[in-house]
Amino acid sequence: MLSDGSILQSNLGSSLRRWRVLNRIKQQALARDLGVSQTKVSRWESGLAQPEGADLLKVLKLLRARPETAADRALLHLVEQAAAPVHLVCDLTHRLLAMSPARAREWHVPVSEFLNRPLWRFATDSIRSMECQLADRGWYEPSGPDIRYRTERAEFPEMTIPKSWIRISRLPLSDGSFARLVREDPQDGRA
Repeated sequence: MLSDGSILQSNLGSSLRRWRVLNRIKQQALARDLGVSQTKVSRWESGLAQPEGADLLKVLKLLRARPETAADRALLHLVEQAAAPVHLVCDLTHRLLAMSPARAREWHVPVSEFLNRPLWRFATDSIRSMECQLADRGWYEPSGPDIRYRTERAEFPEMTIPKSWIRISRLPLSDGSFARLVREDPQDGRA
């Protein structure tokens, strides 16, 4: 099984490039802001190298979802009011941003115990496997598709993950970072 860091870093280059393009920032300007060379940024974006140490912390701070605008807060509110079991996480770090009351009922501790904390430690094998396939399935493309997959039931002291079909959608936030909407998807014969 892959470690949390390897999953995160496998998607870092694609996320960095997408953030930079959406914010109309050239590699050279980003490199200057991060205190690295343009070549280094290029290598990170292409996946030929990974940021490490202080560079990694700077990139993560840049890319983590920060729902700060009115539009972003409205998205959080919609998730928090949804009747269906849904939750919203930072696409890069898997930090919980919001969850519906129906999702909160599946989890055995108060929502406050999860907010702004990564949920990756609760990932089932099928969730981890799908995470490794996201780039191949077009997740990081400008109009990336929703991804649908099956996950097995998992019991944790903090939550239950039911055996179900899951649909994830990548939603851009106002600052160019991304959130991931996670919801159950009824099986209707689709692959």
